[in-house]
Amino acid sequence: QVQLVESGGGLVQAGGSLRVSCVTSGRTFGRYAMGWFRQAPGKERVFVAAIARSGGRTYYADSVKGRFTISRDDAKNTVYLQMHSLKPEDTAVYYCAASGGSSSPIITENYNYWGQGTQVTVSS
Repeated sequence: QVQLVESGGGLVQAGGSLRVSCVTSGRTFGRYAMGWFRQAPGKERVFVAAIARSGGRTYYADSVKGRFTISRDDAKNTVYLQMHSLKPEDTAVYYCAASGGSSSPIITENYNYWGQGTQVTVSS
């Protein structure tokens, strides 16, 4: 069983920056691809970014490409999402997730474990 705990959310003005983090339990962090998803009120949870095992390939939704950066520190069992040039439409609850399989990391259903989420609010 893997537990994930997000932190770092908050309120920021449009154009600002924020970094959210996700710490995972267990000794097998390096075996998991990690992803960030977000869910705005009244909307479905959608893919934001993902990073393959061992800090390999990264993936981004078109809406965040060039503004967000995902990274991982396997020694700290932590995945990060650095967000720049934030927009009001980035407002959502951000969830991190871990995938133990080799299927597409942009698909919600391919993730086995989820955190409880952290709120990011961008004011205009």
